[in-house]
Amino acid sequence: MEMAIFLVFALAAVVFSIMVVANRNPVYSTLALVVVLIASAGLFILLGSPFLAALQVLLYTGAILVLFLFVIMLLNVQRERTVVARSPLQTWGALIAAFVLAGAVCRLLWDAHGDATVEPLDPAFASLRGISEVLFSTYLLPFEMIGLLLLVAVVAATWAAKREAGESEEGAE
Repeated sequence: MEMAIFLVFALAAVVFSIMVVANRNPVYSTLALVVVLIASAGLFILLGSPFLAALQVLLYTGAILVLFLFVIMLLNVQRERTVVARSPLQTWGALIAAFVLAGAVCRLLWDAHGDATVEPLDPAFASLRGISEVLFSTYLLPFEMIGLLLLVAVVAATWAAKREAGESEEGAE
C-alpha cells in the first residue's frame, strides 16, 4: 500500500513538473507548481516527517507561490505568443535524446540503489529543533540571502509595473 501511495505522489510530482516547464501560460505553470509542492509534501509524510510536510505546504505552497501569482498578475504577464518553426527531424531528435537520457538516469539509479530500502528520516533531525538548529547555524547566510532576494524581487516587480503604468499614461496624453 505504501508503495502505491509513493508511486501516486512521485508520478504526480514528475507529471506536473513537466507541466510547469511546458506550459506557456505562467498562471497555469504556477498552479502546476502547487501540485508539485503538495506531492513532495506527501513524499515527506511517507519518509516520516510530518513537520517538513507541513512546512512545505504552508511555507512554499501557501506563501511563496502566492507571491509568484501576485508578481505574475501585477506584471500582467500574458501567454507567450512566439511562433517557432519546428522540423520533424528536430522533434524526433529531441524525443530520442530524452529517452536515452531517461534510460541512462534509470540505469544509474538502479546501479546505485537497486535493492536498497529508504529509511525514515531521523526524528531528531526532522523535528522542529533539529531543523532550526541546522537552518540557523549552518545555513543562516543562505536563508537570509533568499529572504533578501524575495524582497528585492517583489520591490522590482512593483517598480516595473508602476513604471509601465506611468509610461502608458504619459503616452495616452
